[in-house]
Amino acid sequence: MKSDVLSMFPEELGELCVSLGQPKYRGKQIFEGLYKGNRDFSEFTSLPKVFRDKLSELSFIPTADIKRKLVSAIDGTVKYLYTLHDGETVESVFMRYHHGNTMCISTQVGCRMGCAFCASTKAGLVRSLNPSEMLLQILEAERDLGERVSNIVLMGMGEPLDNYDNVIKFLRLVNHEGGLNIGLRHISLSTCGLVDKIDKLALEGLPVTLSISLHAPNDEIRKQTMPIANKWSIKELLSACKRYIDKTGRRISFEYALISGVNDTKDHAHELGKLLTGMICHVNIIPVNPIKEKNFQESEKNNIKVFTETLETYKINVTVRRKLGADINASCGQLRAEDKKL
Repeated sequence: MKSDVLSMFPEELGELCVSLGQPKYRGKQIFEGLYKGNRDFSEFTSLPKVFRDKLSELSFIPTADIKRKLVSAIDGTVKYLYTLHDGETVESVFMRYHHGNTMCISTQVGCRMGCAFCASTKAGLVRSLNPSEMLLQILEAERDLGERVSNIVLMGMGEPLDNYDNVIKFLRLVNHEGGLNIGLRHISLSTCGLVDKIDKLALEGLPVTLSISLHAPNDEIRKQTMPIANKWSIKELLSACKRYIDKTGRRISFEYALISGVNDTKDHAHELGKLLTGMICHVNIIPVNPIKEKNFQESEKNNIKVFTETLETYKINVTVRRKLGADINASCGQLRAEDKKL
């Protein structure tokens, strides 16, 4: 099997070079060239040709070609559908904020978590992405737009903690000073609540922001929309969150998609407030995106207002997510579903 050089650290590339009879410093040259946009070994002109040919024989540089690009006429949000080396497709979203450009990337092709309100999971999990395929979503957007990405959210297609090792390596690679050098505190990782992996992440020493897709104030409602709730209760999930806070000192963000008639009443807000009281956390209210195949509708504006104000009475920091790219279906999974006719 050929080595994926874009998924490697300079040290690993150095070892590869030594194994092929070249000095170790060549690894740093390859690493730097990859982040300058080299996508073919012939472009590494500082390397001996014989060595380039050998590299091409034993390793490869993965690609992510832009298959579709949608630009919002409302706010300039850009949505990409990328074709990967094996023909599979993934989505990413580029968003402009006053604090910098944010890229929402995918970590898997599809998803096996089965959340009822999410388009990414419609056809299940096809495969997980390599670190390089996560990096390419950012690198290709930067090249296409001529703008730098300063913030990343792992909130696109897939469950990041279900692709644990590759996601951890991606985080270390994207933070590498010789690569994109994006600060870990500018990265958010979203999970539907894999308790064992949350505990594992707490030990990694990576100061990312952990976002928990909660979406319900009790187990009964959560089980209706999120199959993961059948494995771990909200009590077990929140216990893991508290352990994460204690270990890392980092505030946790709870994502809460308001679905009309399901989880958006004032009583639900009180229930949620009591659950989270005393935690170092933030609640991000998300007006749900209607899914054609499901009978889920966005909450009324007044319900959103009442829910938010009720939650704030518990001294919890609450924001309502600004809806970007509304005219281009900017929620990940929808564009791939259209393309694949899922």
